[in-house]
This record gives sequence, structure tokens and C-alpha cells, in this order.
Amino acid sequence: MPQPQVVHLDVADGVATITLDSQHNRNALSRQLVSELHRALDAAEAADTRAIVLTHLGPAFCAGADLKERSTQGSSPSDSNPFVQALERLMDSRHPTIAAVKGAVRAGGIGLMAACDLVVVADTTTFALTEVRIGVAPAIISVPILRRVTPSRIAAAMLTGEAFDAHEARSIGLVTHVSDDVDATVGVLTAGILAGAPRAVAETKRLLHTVGDMERAAAFESMGRLSNELFEGPEAAEGMAAFVEKRPPVWTTR
Repeated sequence: MPQPQVVHLDVADGVATITLDSQHNRNALSRQLVSELHRALDAAEAADTRAIVLTHLGPAFCAGADLKERSTQGSSPSDSNPFVQALERLMDSRHPTIAAVKGAVRAGGIGLMAACDLVVVADTTTFALTEVRIGVAPAIISVPILRRVTPSRIAAAMLTGEAFDAHEARSIGLVTHVSDDVDATVGVLTAGILAGAPRAVAETKRLLHTVGDMERAAAFESMGRLSNELFEGPEAAEGMAAFVEKRPPVWTTR
């Protein structure tokens, strides 16, 4: 008998919504969930989408590693590559990625959330990096987390495993929005993304991840070329014509 599906995909109005639905284990990162997440990302990238929203059903966004599954693997080595690749895909997708979080987030779930460009959480959400309490380190997830948060701001949470709340997460830069209506906030963000030109949004996402690491002169040179190319391109022509004609621009997605 086939196992019930634990990741669902819905594509509507230019937005792909990926929903984690493995409620029996608090959306833990089982092999099945990570595999289905990849299939959902494949379909989202192939569809005519402009943004990807990662959300969940149940009281937890993601509890981190599936410890029951890990404990029954015996001497078989763990394969972290599928999870690493899922984080990379959320970080590197041309489309802006948004985590919509309405429940608790623990351990590896924080890495999954942090891999998204924007993170909207309910004001009741709690977080904990509990790895040290089971004898491991938040190793893989430190990559997306430490691209958002300076080490000193998250050192206590990583070293102690103590829980912290949504407002603390916002103050250290781990999340971008705290809301009493996550769906409404995500709706405003996706509407803003859809209002922008597709390539312009994609290039903006790319520069957000690259310019900060570039030497200053090289950054100005690279960004100058990009600016000239975009100003001479079809999206800018349409955007400026729409501005002059006082009408909404019409973007071509493909």
C-alpha cells in the first residue's frame, strides 16, 4: 500500500505553494518528505510561477531531523545530500522563496526556513536549535542561518538549545516579518513580487546574495553592466512606457 503524500503543491496566479503535511511527526525531515519536497520544487520551477511559498499543515512548521528514522538506520551512513540540495534550491531559485510559518520550528526546520528569501512567522511561533542536546551540532543548517544572522547574535541559541520567540528571531535577522495574519502578509509580499518585472526581480534576488561578498570596485563594475543591460532591455522599455502612459505594466513571464 503506497504511503500517503506528505508534500503538496498548488500553483495559482503565478504563485507556487508547497505545503508540508507530515503531521504525525511534526513535519520532520524524513527521507520521504525531503524527496517529495524536491519533486514539488521541480514542478514549481517548471510551472509558470513568479514566487514559491513554503508552508505547512499542523502545529509545527518542521521539527528538524526525523530522529526515529535516524535511530533505525543502524550502521548505515546518513546521506545529507538531499537535504543540502533542498536548501540550495530554495536559496538559488530564480524565483523569490517565502517561508510561511504558523507553528513551532526546531533544529533543521530552522535551516529550511532560513534558506528562503523572506520568512513570515506568526507572532506565537517559537524556535529552538536543539542539536547539542542530542549530541550533534547545527552543522548543515549553519550555512543558511549564518548568512542571515551574525554569529554573536545566535551563539546562545546554538550553544544552549534554549527556545526563543518570534520577536527575538526578528530582532536578530533570522526572520523578516512577524505577523498576526501570516497568510495576509504573504499575500501582500507575493502581490509585490508579481508587480515587478520577472527578470528584474530575479536579478535583484541574485545581487542580494552576491554583492555583499564582492570587492567594491568589482561590485560597481558588475552592477554597472547589469544596470545598463536592464535599462536597455524590454522590461525597462515596458515599465517606463507604462509609467509615462499611467497604466500598469504588462510583463512577459517567459
